[in-house]
Amino acid sequence: MTREPTLHDLILAAIAVAAGLLAAFVSRGLLRWLAKHAERTRWSGDDVIVDALRTVVPWAVIAGGAAGAAAALPLRTAVQHHVNQALTVLLIAVVTASAARVVGDLVRSLTQSRSGVAGSASIFVNITRALVLAMGFLVVLQTLGVSIAPLLTALGVGGLAVALALQDTLANLFAGVHILASKTVQVGDYIRLSSGEEGYVEDINWRQTTVRQLSNNLVIIPNGRLAGTNMTNFTRPEQQLTILVQAGVDYDSDLEHVERVTTEVVAEVMTGITGAVPDHEPAVRFHTFGESSIDFTVILGVGEFSDQYRIKHEFIKRLHRRYREEGIGIPFPQRTVTIQSGSAAIPRQRSGEEAGTDAAPVG
Repeated sequence: MTREPTLHDLILAAIAVAAGLLAAFVSRGLLRWLAKHAERTRWSGDDVIVDALRTVVPWAVIAGGAAGAAAALPLRTAVQHHVNQALTVLLIAVVTASAARVVGDLVRSLTQSRSGVAGSASIFVNITRALVLAMGFLVVLQTLGVSIAPLLTALGVGGLAVALALQDTLANLFAGVHILASKTVQVGDYIRLSSGEEGYVEDINWRQTTVRQLSNNLVIIPNGRLAGTNMTNFTRPEQQLTILVQAGVDYDSDLEHVERVTTEVVAEVMTGITGAVPDHEPAVRFHTFGESSIDFTVILGVGEFSDQYRIKHEFIKRLHRRYREEGIGIPFPQRTVTIQSGSAAIPRQRSGEEAGTDAAPVG
């Protein structure tokens, strides 16, 4: 039998608890100071580690103080064992939660610092955290004296049934991992599916891919569908791209003059509009003798997909103004219908301001 606790025992227990609380307070202040210095470094990993230590260290010293108090008191062996076991489980839980956060943040920090990797894709972070939490749970069971071997066997058998029941979910999971591993789609890319959905990839998690349209609406696409459909990625292999603008001038135009004026407008837009590519070489290509005009294509360079609308807008305005100043005509199709008494005329298409008056009368 254990003896009754004396005043000396209570004082020692109180000192142990107070020492643990004081050490927790001091360590938290010290770690807060370290966190401020860690923010000044270029590597973001030290911020993650210090932030985790601010949670683990205070709880560890508090648990140590509580363990010291329990050792100072004349507790029975069973009670002492349960107290130590509870404190150990508490400490393991805190360490596991902190480790899951640290590892997840380090994975995110690592992927963000490397090109060609989905920096903010949460699928890697979630899988890493789930693995760390599962390992911590098994350690807790082992600490409590629960054999984990039968549990692992049961999980292996039950996992087969779960896999059959969650075929679609697992298909989306592995499709997301495949998408990220193949590096065909990354967070921040602008994509367009064959079904018409398009936008910037916001996140790729364990089940779905979130795409933000230019209207700021979010489109949720299952990973399995994303991996199994035809898709255009406008960001890869490089973010800069070219756009084509179709135009035409009348047949009386001096094509050399037209090309020179158009090239000057392209160079002006490329150097003066945000989102354009300043070193883009202006290109004008005539390609068709149309019904009312000589048609050509103007090739513009843009920094990213969404910049094309602003650049095309400014280019058309400036090109139209320059053509008017230079006297270059931009024709449009016209039709003249001549109606004669007792007969009908077949319309004939013409171009420019002068309209043909030939008509084939029908009796």
